[in-house]
Amino acid sequence: MFRTIMGLLLLAAFTAGCNTMEGAGKDMERGGEKIQGAAERNK
Repeated sequence: MFRTIMGLLLLAAFTAGCNTMEGAGKDMERGGEKIQGAAERNK
């Protein structure tokens, strides 16, 4: 029961931050680019 509630809360928070799946994809892409940039700087 706890896992279900937590999953629903996470899903609600995620979808509230990104109005569309396109927006979610762009957010993930930006996050990946930042991680990639940090990896390049710390070689």
